[in-house]
Amino acid sequence: MTKTPLHTFHIPVMGLAYTIDSPIRVAQYGISSVIALADDDLIEKMRNFYSAKFNLPYEEITQKFHDYRAERITSYLNLVDKIVKEKFENFKTELTESKTALENFMSMLPNTSDIKKGFQNLLDDGIAFKENIQHYIESHLFPGEIDVNIMTKLDKDNFVKNEQLSIEFNDAHAALRGFANSNLESSVVLSAGMNPRLFGYFENFKDFFPNENNELRKKIILKVSDFRSAMIQGNFLAKKGLWVSEYRIESGLNCGGHAFATDGLLLGTILEEFKQKKEQLTQSAHDLMIKALQLKNQLFPENPLPLKITVQGGVGTAEEHEFLLNKYNVDAVGWGSPFLLVPEATSVDKETRNLLMNAKENDFYLSNISPLGVPFNTLKGTTNEFLKQKRIQENKAGSSCPKKFLALSKEYDPHGICTASKKYQDIKLEELESKKDSLCDLEFEKSKIKITEKSCLCVGLANASYLENDIKIKGQSQGVVICPGPNLAYFDQEVSLKEMLQHIYQGKSILRTDRPHLFVKELKMYVDYFKNEIESVSEVTSNQLKKWNSFKANILKGIEYYQNLFSSTLYFKNDEEKIKNQFNFYKSELNAIQIPTLELA
Repeated sequence: MTKTPLHTFHIPVMGLAYTIDSPIRVAQYGISSVIALADDDLIEKMRNFYSAKFNLPYEEITQKFHDYRAERITSYLNLVDKIVKEKFENFKTELTESKTALENFMSMLPNTSDIKKGFQNLLDDGIAFKENIQHYIESHLFPGEIDVNIMTKLDKDNFVKNEQLSIEFNDAHAALRGFANSNLESSVVLSAGMNPRLFGYFENFKDFFPNENNELRKKIILKVSDFRSAMIQGNFLAKKGLWVSEYRIESGLNCGGHAFATDGLLLGTILEEFKQKKEQLTQSAHDLMIKALQLKNQLFPENPLPLKITVQGGVGTAEEHEFLLNKYNVDAVGWGSPFLLVPEATSVDKETRNLLMNAKENDFYLSNISPLGVPFNTLKGTTNEFLKQKRIQENKAGSSCPKKFLALSKEYDPHGICTASKKYQDIKLEELESKKDSLCDLEFEKSKIKITEKSCLCVGLANASYLENDIKIKGQSQGVVICPGPNLAYFDQEVSLKEMLQHIYQGKSILRTDRPHLFVKELKMYVDYFKNEIESVSEVTSNQLKKWNSFKANILKGIEYYQNLFSSTLYFKNDEEKIKNQFNFYKSELNAIQIPTLELA
């Protein structure tokens, strides 16, 4: 049976903990969400917590198990699947027996929803209501997808004592195996770029290949920042007989968590390219997939499989949501950070949620705290920041590094060390101290900050769930790291799930009125990013100059695209002049940024 999605939005993965149990919270309402598979220790503790909550048997999977990481993930996903199905059955019964519950549910659906209209017709008819509504529910309602996320860069080698385990025991490989062996019929979202070894590992699991009905039991979603990246990664997988069912376009900077800036390509121009070239993307992958499946002597579909395009990153109003769906023909829009203020949907401790509610625009910033060395969106005033600074002041900089998921630097140890760890920072600080006489005080302090600013994300991004659910936290205190996008600055109140959905679909706004347009906010971030890039480089190379000139040219093209777009679109008419003036302002700011020359440098 073809499943028609109830909703035109999804909740993307957030941190390690913030959506760790979102399907249990919201899937019965048809809302799809994404679980991070990075932290198997958190996953195991959540399996224990929910087994007790729902009176289900639990047997701990310890690190003594041969394939403990994959087994923990499989067991938790199977538990989530079981709980979601049970909650969904109970929810269907409630809708059948209570008109109030049905009307409340209908108020959470898009006004354009055919399913909502069908419910309304049954309510208006009133004849044999219970029998008809039960049949309609069975035919039209499905729980939201229980999708998972694997960050492809988090694929650390693992060891038993000094013996390196084979590649399939790498972190991301084990996570993929955990998902592949689960009962779920859903998707794995791959983020952070291409990992050829991991992509090749998909070939080991038949659920990722079409069956006799041209269906995929498990699907692949790629999170991408531009069309070129989508084409390269999609074709790479297609050559292995693997189909990408969805390209999840995310703003390079106006997003939560790690920020992967484009080469100055703005979101609107990227979406336009996907819209114009979707058929090319689809056909290219289909042709390559057919050849690969024929060589494998496997079943293959004569026509391309379904392919979705979705977008996320900084969306904040019902009008923006509707505009993206209609202008760019996307299948859904991701709403992430605003759901951090919805206790029914995400796992956030009270102290951190209060911090988010009271945070202003300047409290959200693009930081260098990630051990991955990738810019990371975060928030001032977190408990993690406080504890980290306290250790630095006491000359105890660095984390004890109990989980080691980000122990990827092999500069000093072939097993890998995390740059946020005390072990790594002690070595770096000692090296810096030996150079102190050759550095001015300012250079010394800058170098010291660069070493010690890294945060323990493995623990910090997991602690919110432990605190919310009163699960004991062992080891060194790390506090909470939160990674919202800057869009959250304009949401300043805790809201119910119903209120958030009515904000998304019906424009019953919960926003501050001074919020800039989605495209304007991203443009500002790119201009600021560009300026900072130029100011922070001490030695200029010809490659950098080429990159900067291309970056600036792409932003200018994007501004021109937006100016033409806002002159012709039927949306945003109330703010059209203000938005155009803002585009002109940032264009002037951009043109005022002087790119140095090699001679001057």
